[in-house]
Amino acid sequence: MTSHINKAREVILKESDAVRAMADRLDGNFEKAIDLLLGCKGRVMISGIGKSGQIARKIAATFSSTGTPAFYIHPTEGIHGDIGMVLSGDVAIIISKSGDTEEVIKLLPIFRRLDVPVIAITGDKNSPLAEEADVILDSSVEFEACPLDLVPTSSTTAALVMGDALAVVLLELRGFTANDFSFIHPGGALGRKLIKVADLMHTGPELPIVAQSAGFREMLVEMTTKRFGLALVVDSQGRLTGIFTDGDLRRTIETYPNPLELTAGKIAISNPKRIDSNELAATAVAIMEDFNITSLVITDNDNHPLGLIHLHDLLKAKVV
Repeated sequence: MTSHINKAREVILKESDAVRAMADRLDGNFEKAIDLLLGCKGRVMISGIGKSGQIARKIAATFSSTGTPAFYIHPTEGIHGDIGMVLSGDVAIIISKSGDTEEVIKLLPIFRRLDVPVIAITGDKNSPLAEEADVILDSSVEFEACPLDLVPTSSTTAALVMGDALAVVLLELRGFTANDFSFIHPGGALGRKLIKVADLMHTGPELPIVAQSAGFREMLVEMTTKRFGLALVVDSQGRLTGIFTDGDLRRTIETYPNPLELTAGKIAISNPKRIDSNELAATAVAIMEDFNITSLVITDNDNHPLGLIHLHDLLKAKVV
């Protein structure tokens, strides 16, 4: 094993040890912070400078994407006017390892005047920031992972994890669901993972539907016209009774000497695989893979066809 890998492992272990030690120190202050954030009538303002500022930006983004509206303010910009974005009813989270950063401390009297409670994530419980804060979350570390014990490494990781802990607990308390997540993450890989069947399924006149009494030729015309390679067969009440696919067509021709004499109801395959419209499109992919099929039917509670989703739809949406 090279010295580089040994050093990298040492860094990772130091940071993980710092996070584990912080977990052991969690106390009633964390509960108080959650109560403040859960009761917040406005937004959560998160601030920090330098490396702590980068962590603050990430935490603000995590809060906002999990049901807790939040925004970041740079302390220097804050004391030069941006603090005007903060209103009574908001809650402030201030991140500072030392708790004695001048720009951060200058924000505190403004929060007091606005009656905005302050949650401090700090490495020094006796710092000026901690003394003024309503709640102190201890993110102190024994050593930085940096060999000089100077570069913020373990300390920024600890602050980041504390912010994630707040966000996840709030997420659960708010009953934030995958549907909520998909609503505010419509783009990218995350959005694609949360697309629902209802977002992609074909409906109405697009559906290749024939009656049980339809002749073989009529069913083939419907299959050819709608271009799904199948037909949905329904009874006189419009309820789904079966499905007929291109594969069934080949088998029918091989089995029956005169298939043109057949009706759709006689040769349709009963109990086709189906899926609820509220299921994730990724679930549709899994079902298709399990049963080696390319389409799924969506029906209502009375078994009337509502929609149809094809593997091509899932490929086009990049769910696959």
